[in-house]
Amino acid sequence: MTNIIIAVQYVSDEPDLPDKRRLTKWVNTALRVQSDFDSPLNEPIKFNPSLELTIRIVDAAESQQLNEAWRKKPGPTNVLSFPFENLPGITLPILGDIVICAPLVIHEATQQQKLLDAHWAHLVIHGTLHLLGYDHLDEVQAQQMEQLEIQALHHLGYPNPYYFV
Repeated sequence: MTNIIIAVQYVSDEPDLPDKRRLTKWVNTALRVQSDFDSPLNEPIKFNPSLELTIRIVDAAESQQLNEAWRKKPGPTNVLSFPFENLPGITLPILGDIVICAPLVIHEATQQQKLLDAHWAHLVIHGTLHLLGYDHLDEVQAQQMEQLEIQALHHLGYPNPYYFV
């Protein structure tokens, strides 16, 4: 099992944000599920004795600024992932950063009638998979990533986030 070191930065005033223990559990679940998946994308983490990542929980203004600067898209977004890129010849066990917009997560959970904890878990898992190289740029990649998310959430006892009642 990979030993994950998570730094958590709380920059949102929203109440009842997930604590470091839950965030770590969700990241570890994503790592465990993807390591069982037959894909070359998990190769880089197999050889690292430990991994590091930062989760930054922000307000809408910071999410909007980052989304516009990095994705050239207007407005805030629920989750952004910034994979760490090692310099040539140097390998550090850093996955990167995940930025989650707390007010948007809360709004989406309410709007989509999802358990707030399940939605938080989904976005942390989604962001972690992005750091591992997964994406949803085409249909095949999207299906692969969604299946991993569904499996990870199932392990945690949460329902399929893509099934809307």
